Formats: sequence, structure tokens, C-alpha cells
Amino acid sequence: MIRHNFIIIMRNLLKYKGSFIINLIGLSTGLTCALFIYLWVTDEKRFDKFHENDKNLYQVMELSSENNEIIVHESTQGPLAEAMKKELPEVEASVQVFSIEKSGFHFNLRVADKSVKTLGVFAGKDFFNIFSFPLLIGNKKLVLEEKTAIVISENLANTLFGSVNAAVGKTMEYEIVGKKMEVQVTGVFKTLPSNSSLQFDVALTQASFVTDFWTGGTEWTNQSPNTYLLLKPQTDISKFNAKIKNFIHQFNKGTQYSLFVRPYSSAYLYGHYENGKQSGGRSIYVSLFSFVAFFILIIACINFMNLSTAKASRRLKEVGIKKAVGSSRRALVFQFLMEAVIMTFLSLCVACIFVILLLPAFNQITGKLLAINFSLNFVLLVLSTTLLTGLLSGSYPAFYLSGFNPIAILKGKINNSIGELLARKGLVVLQFVISTILIVSVIVIYRQVHFMQSKNLGYNKDNVIVFDMEGSVMQNTDIFIQELKQIPGIVNASSIDQSIVQSGVPSSTYGIEWEGKTDKDLVNFAIFQVDYNLIETLGLQLKEGRAFSKQFGSDSTQLIFNEAAIKAMGLKEPIGEKISIWGIDMQIAGVVKDFHVNSLHETIVPMVFRYAPNSTKMIMAKIANGKELETIAALQNFYKKYNPGYLLDFKFLDANYQSQYISEQRISLLSKYFAGLAILISCLGLFGLAAFNAEARTKEIGIRKVLGASVSSVAYLLSKDLFKLVIIAELIGFPLAWWAMLTWLKNFAYKVDLSLLVFELTFFAVVLVTIIVVSFQAIKAGLANPVKSLRTE
Repeated sequence: MIRHNFIIIMRNLLKYKGSFIINLIGLSTGLTCALFIYLWVTDEKRFDKFHENDKNLYQVMELSSENNEIIVHESTQGPLAEAMKKELPEVEASVQVFSIEKSGFHFNLRVADKSVKTLGVFAGKDFFNIFSFPLLIGNKKLVLEEKTAIVISENLANTLFGSVNAAVGKTMEYEIVGKKMEVQVTGVFKTLPSNSSLQFDVALTQASFVTDFWTGGTEWTNQSPNTYLLLKPQTDISKFNAKIKNFIHQFNKGTQYSLFVRPYSSAYLYGHYENGKQSGGRSIYVSLFSFVAFFILIIACINFMNLSTAKASRRLKEVGIKKAVGSSRRALVFQFLMEAVIMTFLSLCVACIFVILLLPAFNQITGKLLAINFSLNFVLLVLSTTLLTGLLSGSYPAFYLSGFNPIAILKGKINNSIGELLARKGLVVLQFVISTILIVSVIVIYRQVHFMQSKNLGYNKDNVIVFDMEGSVMQNTDIFIQELKQIPGIVNASSIDQSIVQSGVPSSTYGIEWEGKTDKDLVNFAIFQVDYNLIETLGLQLKEGRAFSKQFGSDSTQLIFNEAAIKAMGLKEPIGEKISIWGIDMQIAGVVKDFHVNSLHETIVPMVFRYAPNSTKMIMAKIANGKELETIAALQNFYKKYNPGYLLDFKFLDANYQSQYISEQRISLLSKYFAGLAILISCLGLFGLAAFNAEARTKEIGIRKVLGASVSSVAYLLSKDLFKLVIIAELIGFPLAWWAMLTWLKNFAYKVDLSLLVFELTFFAVVLVTIIVVSFQAIKAGLANPVKSLRTE
């Protein structure tokens, strides 16, 4: 029986090639999208999950109340990790990690005549014991024991020493922000997986960090590194959080911080907080694309249903004869379900080919290294999903076709019930509800990404290059900047202590006092230590007062605040106001208009500029527009002569800014592709319903044409009902899309409005697509020869 059904199914597929191709395209496209989204979502969910201690690995977070809002901090005090391990029996191990990337710096490593710049971390001695970064050579408990130890990646070992084995025991020199130190390679770790939040090529010791980079690291009043805990199994996290809430207070009586821990691997997907409460993060994209995959498959199934029922008249006699000779409805249902499942598995084969061919391009779009792992779980999941898709898509046609009365079929007296018509039209409405939501989402996401990329940040980031100080530049910064300005094409130059574009929280301080300050005025000021001309180089706008300038003598006692800081302090006439910072008497020289340091996810924080050229660590130079190539070439030649043995490694400030929105840019691009494919599949469904209408009303159209009906009137007759369905779908889809995008936009402190224009564009886009798709079938039916339509009468 199965063999007989299989032969009939293959004959039908070959006989009705048009329906077969449309179904194949729809189902294979849906399955391709679902497979790609599955690979992406799986990778997102596995981020940082590869650590053996994942279930017991936690990050310590800090809460503080600032400007009537609860702020969550990742940075912690230097002695915290050791104190928590010593005082808390639940803590099995602790480690502090400081990534120099968040401050915008690089390590400059030198071995003999080889020099490379790379990213790295300073970490406690238990780093490789707590985190599962496998060592190819070295004991994970001992590699960071000595202050002068350094552990490098296998790629770096091959680059600098030729092989992994040759690297161990060798000495090298590292330099960062002008400080040099000789270190010895004590281990080599395997190249880090792409789904690790921590990315680095070198790991140095916490002792080196405290003595050479962060001299205030032993004080409870300072914050900088992240603290991670390995808790003992069965630890009750809610009770532990209650226990550590005021842990710091015993070491710093005046602190405003309270503590809690979060699972380390949750930070990637759930790293966004609002007023101290976890409020999402990248998890919203995982949910979004999971729904997209589900609904695209639903749309593909609906297409199959509509196309199958649209071509029902071709199968009526087959069904009638089979029922007349004794075939049961169960047997017919099995046949049609089997046909749908075979169709779906053929589509799966095509989808797998598409995925294999397009995976490199998909990886380039997403910035991932996804690969198909044909594990048993993966194969079972794909096969079960395909089987379910086949059964779902074939269920309605199977029960619809098998339910006809054989006598009525053979007499040609088949009438569609109201329930059947409503079900079929309801499926089309569902398709276009989903398509409407996707179109609105794509437009809103695109507008938000464009808004973030083009918004006036309060400073001019274009044609500004940034590079670390090192070697002679660090030793003679003033002379270097003076000579740098002499290069044709350099408009201005200055120096600063950290990147003006921050992926995290800039260096900050609570240690600013002013007249009228009360105990309730707890303000955390982002602090930038700068040289002359920094404000002019960045094009920051002065609201009042002046910038730092040599013509006023020494500015070492002067400060410049932004508007947010002045507002937080409640100062009405700030210029000349006496200020104390860390107990040092200062004065406000100027106020700059607010500008963005963090991404637009965050609000503008109070900021202060302090003239402190000896504390600066980065050079910023403004290049004349249109002279970038020749100016950079001249700068590289100048740098080579001025700082021999060092390579100029610079970045454009606008590129640093754009890098904050890589996730949004990729999501925007993915949304366009998936929405486009969903609309394509929906159009196939609309095409199917249009074909059904035309076929069901063949004789009616023939009679109307014989009586003088025009092609346009026939086209209108067949199109009007479908346009009604599309309008209904948009009326349902618009409120849902509005709610979904309003929820997404809550992730941004600065965002576009959900204007009426978005919905108008969506409406006209859907209507235009409908006109194109439906008109083809309607005009085709209108042009048909009425004699052929009526020849069976």
C-alpha cells in the first residue's frame, strides 16, 4: 500500500510541475530560514556556557544609588576577591580580571626584532583554574603564580616563537601606556572559542596590574577590575545575595555600594539593567528570531495548504473513484499526509544544500563561525521538525480532500462550506499579519540604526584618529604633539587618558565636593584627564566659560564640566565656582554642552575634564577632510622616525563609535533578509488563493465573458476579496507590530519615534505586493477563452 501511494505521489508531483515547484520553493525557503536561525540562536544561547564550572561560576555586581536612580556596576574594588574567598565559606575560589580593551588600550609585545600589538587581561592566579581556557602547556594552578609570568595564546606563540613548545620559558617585554616590564612565558593556552565573552591573546598577573598599571588597586575606595566567584555546589543564591549585600561596608564604612552576584554565562544575553533590575539584553534578539523561524515555517505550511486546496479540482475524480471502489477516508488521509511529508523532506534536502552553500555568507553577516554539526541530537531535531512541518502542512488538505462525498464528486456538485472558506482565508490573513509585523520591524530597526549612526553626538568624530602613547611619544608628549601639528593635513592634536568612546563605564569618581552639596547628592562623575586643545580637536561646544589654554597660565587648578554635571550639582552660575576634587581645591573654568561617550543605549552621565597632561595615555589628531590618505602616509613616516621600533596602530574615532552598534547593524541586516523571505513565501500563499479563486470560478468567468464582461471587471471580481483579507491582516498586524517595536526601543535611552509614516509605508508596500501577485492570476483568468471554460457543459 505504501509503495502504491508512493508511486501515485511521485506521478502527481511530476504531473503538476507548477504546484510542485511553488511548494518546493516555499517549504525549502522556510526550512532554510529555520535552519539558519536555529544555528544562530543555538550559538547565542551557548555563549560562555562551555566552562566546566558554568553552573557555579558567578560575577559580583555592585549597586549604587545615583541621582535618584539605582545603577549597576561591573567594576569592583581591588581587594574584594581575596576578601570574599577568605570571609565567605560558600566561596570555593575567586579571581579578579581586568580587560584593557574596555579602556581602549593594547599591549605592545616585543621579542628580539619582533613586535606585535594585541589585547590582553590582568588576572588572579586562579584564572585558568576557574575558567575553562585549556592550556596546551603549563599547570593551570601555577602559570600566573609569579608576578612576571605571562600566558599567551597558541597563535601568538607561533607568531613570536615559531611554535608552542618553543615559547615556554622565553622572556619578552610588554609595554602599555609607557610602562615596560620583562615577563616570562609560563604557559600557552588554546585559541579561545568564538562564543567566549572574554577575548584575549595574553594573560598577565594581578600583581603586575596593581603595581604597574593600577597603583590604587589595594584600596577599598577604588574600583576597576571585575570579580568572579566559584561557589560551592548547592549554594542558595538568594540567601548568598542577602548575605553579601553589605559585605563591603565592613572594609569601607562610608561606601554606598551593595553587592549581588549573577551567573557568569547570563551576562551575554541578560546584561541590561534598568534602575537596578535586570531588563533583558541580547535575549530579546534570541526570542525575536525564534519567533521569526516559527512563523516563517507556519507561513510555508499555510502556502502548502492553500496551494493544495487551490488545485483540489484536479484531484476530485481521483478521490471520488477511490472512495467509490471502497477506499476509506483514513487511507486517503494517510496518502495525502504521506504526500505532504515526502514534499517536505524533498524541501529539506534542498534547504540543506542552500544552508551549506550560503553558510559562509551568513557567517560574514553575523560575525560568527557557525558550522553544521551533524550530531544525533541535531539530526533528530531537524528530522522531527521536518516531519511535524509536513504533517502540519498536509493536515488541512488531507482532511479537506478526503471528506468529499464520492457521488457529489462524480456528479460535479461540490460546494465549499462557509467553514472551509473562512479557514482558508483565515490562513492568508495570518500570513499577512506576520508579514506586516516583520515589515514594520525592519523599517523601525533600520531607522533606529541609522539614527544611532548619524545622530549629532555633541562632538565631531569624523576624521579623528586615536592611538596609544608608547616609547618616545610617552616620554616627550608635548614635543611630539607640537611636531605632529606641523604635518600638512593635521588640523589639531591633543592627548587624553582614555578613549572618548566607551563600551563600558569611563573612569569615574564620587570624590567631588561643591558648596551646597548634601549627603543626598551622590553623583558619580566620569572623569577625563586631558591636555590643551582636546576640546578643540573633538569640536566640543562650550556653553559658557572657556577651554583649557596656555594663555591663562597653568590650568592645573581648573575644571570643565558638562551640562549634565552642572545640573546634577544644582549650580546656577557655575563659572568661577569653587570645587574640591579628592581634597584638592579647584575652580570651574567652563561648561561644555552634553555629548555622548557611551552608546545611545545609555543616558549622558555627569562628566568633568581635568587638565593633567602627565596622566594622558592616548593621542587624538584631527585630519583635514579630503586629505586622509596623504596625511596618514606622512604621519606614518614621521612616527617611524620619531619612535623607532614601534608601529603606528591607529583607529578612526568614528569607527570606534560604530563598533558599539555591531549587534544592531547585524540584527538589522538579518531582519531584512528574513522579512524579505517571509514576504516572498506569503506572496506564494496569496498566489495560491488567487489560483484557487480563479479555478473555482472558471465557469462563472466564462459566462460573464460571453455576456460581455471586460478583462478589468473580471480582474476586479477576483481581486476584491483578497484585498479585503490584506486590509484585515494589516489592521490586526499594526497594533502587534507597534507593541513589539515599542518594547524593543525601550533598550535605548535615545530612540526614534514610532511615527505614522512607518505604518503608511508598510500599508502601501503590502498593497503593492498584493496588486502584483493577485493581478497576475486575475488577468490570466480574464484573458482565458470562455469557450474552453464552458466546454465541459
